Amino acid sequence: MLKIKNLHASVEDKDILKGINLEIKAGEVHAIMGPNGAGKSTLSSIIAGNENYEVSQGEIFLDGEEISELAPEERAHKGVFLSFQYPVEIPGVSVTNFIKTAINESRKANGKEEMPANEMLKLIREKSELLEMDRKFLSRSLNEGFSGGEKKRNEIFQMAMLEPKIAILDETDSGLDIDALRIVANGVNKLKNENNAVLVITHYQRLLDYIVPDFVHVLMDGKIVKTGGADLALELEEKGYDWIKNELN
Repeated sequence: MLKIKNLHASVEDKDILKGINLEIKAGEVHAIMGPNGAGKSTLSSIIAGNENYEVSQGEIFLDGEEISELAPEERAHKGVFLSFQYPVEIPGVSVTNFIKTAINESRKANGKEEMPANEMLKLIREKSELLEMDRKFLSRSLNEGFSGGEKKRNEIFQMAMLEPKIAILDETDSGLDIDALRIVANGVNKLKNENNAVLVITHYQRLLDYIVPDFVHVLMDGKIVKTGGADLALELEEKGYDWIKNELN
């Protein structure tokens, strides 16, 4: 599904990623944890195609296709989805109109006709019910005046509608209370299947109580230094990251 080989990247001449190797297969959930400044959000941004970072070495494959040279929108059309830490507000554009445009642009890029209005409406209804969303929510301007939980739930709704191959959740638990966290996590769990994969980037083990990963990777100083199962997240919660530093020295 997603394969990253020897990825090196920098911003403003500062090296951030220093040789990332990662493979995520269809049907799997992977979590990346690590201290502040380790490169977690940089990695998610680079997979999605953020052009503020300079990739000096390495390759990124999606379903066997090398995508490093593709623009962000091209990667999105091929099935890469990134849930932002801080979603932007777009006054005057409703949640429904935004998602209609996004879906039809993606269909157009893949050589398909626009989705018929009745089919679109049915899909919107199904996915909003799946995520326990109020219908009134869909007519509001995108993220304008939304609470942290509403913004995150809206992003999971977009993910549900777009049905990406790889969904990257970049600290999607940031600022969420327990109820919002549960609703967002339940939405992700309902959307998981054998044809997609999820990459969760988080500081905290609490999200992984709800979205249980198959693999947990520890990212420190631009490298993945340890990989384990879901129990590794519990160990990090208990011990912090110093024990891994000591293990490496």
